[in-house]
Amino acid sequence: MTLFETPPEAQTAAVDAAITSRRSMRAFLPAPVPRETVEAILRVASRAPSGTNIQPWQVHVLTGAAKQRLCDRILAIYEDPAELARHEREYEYYPREWVSPYLDRRRKVGWDLYGLLGIEKTDKARMHEQHGRNFRFFDAPVGLIFSIDRIMQVGSWLDYGMFLENIMVAARARGLHTCPQAAFTQFHRVIAEELAFRPGQMLVCGMALGYADPAAVENNLETERAPVSEFTRFLED
Repeated sequence: MTLFETPPEAQTAAVDAAITSRRSMRAFLPAPVPRETVEAILRVASRAPSGTNIQPWQVHVLTGAAKQRLCDRILAIYEDPAELARHEREYEYYPREWVSPYLDRRRKVGWDLYGLLGIEKTDKARMHEQHGRNFRFFDAPVGLIFSIDRIMQVGSWLDYGMFLENIMVAARARGLHTCPQAAFTQFHRVIAEELAFRPGQMLVCGMALGYADPAAVENNLETERAPVSEFTRFLED
């Protein structure tokens, strides 16, 4: 297909399927993902648009012992309340004050997930344990850590979001799943040290990559989406 041809229906359906089947998986099989596959995903994802083609993304791919070392360091802090209190996010991902409908959506997805896992609202210990699974990349064989140069502004973060989405869609096209993880941002100092960030690099987020465990009940979570009519205005006259 050339740049200016209308793609056949089969190609359109394949792209749509890759996008709509993307979900945040929270349990992965130990099956390894070949380095060549990860490189292919990143190569495709790098076609994401960026203002004046500056391509602000920087990727750190963790497998094996390197991934385990980072996970162990973060989990040791996570399980120590006094030490955990010393670690704060470098940027605010969520609003400081929640309003509807965003608060309603946030609450629903949280309780839908905990409902699947059988975690009651009062069971703080199990909530803590489940959240801590973030820092094992949900047992995925590949952990991705993303960084950006601090000099970059909001536009480059918009570019970064498109790059991250490309990774997730390209992974689906290869039968893989992902889970983007803002949870890592609390531990930006540890991550920067462990991964030897060069001066000026800033943590964006993490992502788990691998083959989703079909037997894990949490992977049955399907989040709702607002209809197009709710978030779109068509202006014609």
